[in-house]
Amino acid sequence: MARHVVVGKGPIGTTLAQLLTEQGHKVTVVSRSGGPAGGDIEHRAADVSSPGTLTAIARGADVVYNCVNPPYHRWATDWPPLHAELLDAAEANDAVLVTTGNLYGHGAGSGVMREDTPLVSTETKGRVRAAMWHDALARHEAGRVRATEVRAADYFGPFATDAAHYGGRMLTPLFAGKTLRPVGSPDAPHAVVFVPDFARALAAAGSTPEAWGHAWLAPHLPAESFRKVASRFAAAAGVAAPRISPVPGLALRVVGWVLPVMREVERVSYQFTEPFVVDSAVSERTLGL
Repeated sequence: MARHVVVGKGPIGTTLAQLLTEQGHKVTVVSRSGGPAGGDIEHRAADVSSPGTLTAIARGADVVYNCVNPPYHRWATDWPPLHAELLDAAEANDAVLVTTGNLYGHGAGSGVMREDTPLVSTETKGRVRAAMWHDALARHEAGRVRATEVRAADYFGPFATDAAHYGGRMLTPLFAGKTLRPVGSPDAPHAVVFVPDFARALAAAGSTPEAWGHAWLAPHLPAESFRKVASRFAAAAGVAAPRISPVPGLALRVVGWVLPVMREVERVSYQFTEPFVVDSAVSERTLGL
């Protein structure tokens, strides 16, 4: 039985903690709000951006998982110090650091994304995520920490909230018979990951030495359009076929003048207007998924 520290209790962190517990491991989940006492999972309330806090909590850990996601419009300010604390905690405790990643670092026009697709984004959030991986890799190559990262596109499934492209934002109006208003084209193919598959990939990366020092991809389903996915959910639920009216690009920009979060959505809207396709075959073989 190993000790695993999961930082963050969103959809991915929560699912990962449950999976690791089912595998017989000792699991501590760290979040700002903490969680219920008792049960198979230990919850700790802490601000992990505070220097040394996570290092102390992770004492004796075999693997530390970064499942945090700062507010969308604060990535440039919040991620660098937070990521440094995660790296420091893993290094101080000789633990593997597994980062929950995404595909922002590749940037627009990347084509079919694979493990070796360059991180060439010129957009701020993409540059932040690329810098995080480069920092982790530098420490890994220097022999200071064992680091790996598992990347994924949008997810669906258990605990996917209103913020998820294929979560409540789509399902709530769909089941209510209301018009769906996605960002971008409803007909562009877009890769998607099932939440438990993402969690399984993170757990496998943490226990597979061959995975350390590399970035991997969670197992992705074949890319389908928003329209097709919504239609399949509607058919499975026995509700009417969806009415879809995308948010106009101009409207997104105007709203972004007032709401910083929407401004950041507009800046990566290419993900929903051009094909956003992933080939995760190599990662699936390496991680045994």
